Amino acid sequence: MAGHFLSRQERFAVIGSTNDVVRGWLAEGTNEVALAVADEQAQGRGREGRTWTAPKGKALLLSLGFRPSWLAPDRAWRIAATASLAMAQAAEATTGLKDGTIRLKWPNDLVIDAPDGWLKLGGVLGETQGLGTADPRVVLGMGVNADWARADFPADIAPAMTSLREASQGHRTSPNELLEAFLPRLEAAIEALRQGDFAAGEWQARQATTGRRVRLELPNRPLEDVLATGVDPDTGALVLDGGRRVLSGEIRHLRPAPLAARV
Repeated sequence: MAGHFLSRQERFAVIGSTNDVVRGWLAEGTNEVALAVADEQAQGRGREGRTWTAPKGKALLLSLGFRPSWLAPDRAWRIAATASLAMAQAAEATTGLKDGTIRLKWPNDLVIDAPDGWLKLGGVLGETQGLGTADPRVVLGMGVNADWARADFPADIAPAMTSLREASQGHRTSPNELLEAFLPRLEAAIEALRQGDFAAGEWQARQATTGRRVRLELPNRPLEDVLATGVDPDTGALVLDGGRRVLSGEIRHLRPAPLAARV
């Protein structure tokens, strides 16, 4: 990886949270792009304080740190979208999966389509600080299930998850192989984003939520079963039937609507 892209990179055998490490680096003055990779995380996090766990060596666990003074504050969401696209492309390339097999569950999680919704392949957690100031910071955590057999999935979440090994009918993809495929794609995509070129078309095309009825959970609001009709490439919002738009910061959780609600 070209030295001008990654300013700092470290690998950890076991760590609490790669997001915490990268956030600390940025606070110390580390330039972008900083990368922390872990073989195992003891305190991995997802959205809304949920945990993210994976057996040692079975998932790619990383965090990236950016200082996006080159990006308008209301476009900072494009960093996570761009990284998710690069990861989807890398995963398809390393496993031989057909282009477009790996989808995005709005806003950025990696999934595989299933008859009753989708199976989660990877989680993405973006954290921001100082957007709109002279010192904007974005920390992006990503966890992708790689060489993880279905028989070893945790029983409580097994019905809703998958891995590259399972999605590709047994192709053994190591986290290191996936990382090596991801970083060049990420570099090219971030360099394009710095020049104002966001892959909006692919981001829209990969949306697993488009055309599906979904269950939407917003803070202090009753659950809603709604039809997702698309995504807005200008704001990053989820577009619902009737033109209503929901931003990622407004949502607590999004899941497939129960089959009974789709009739």
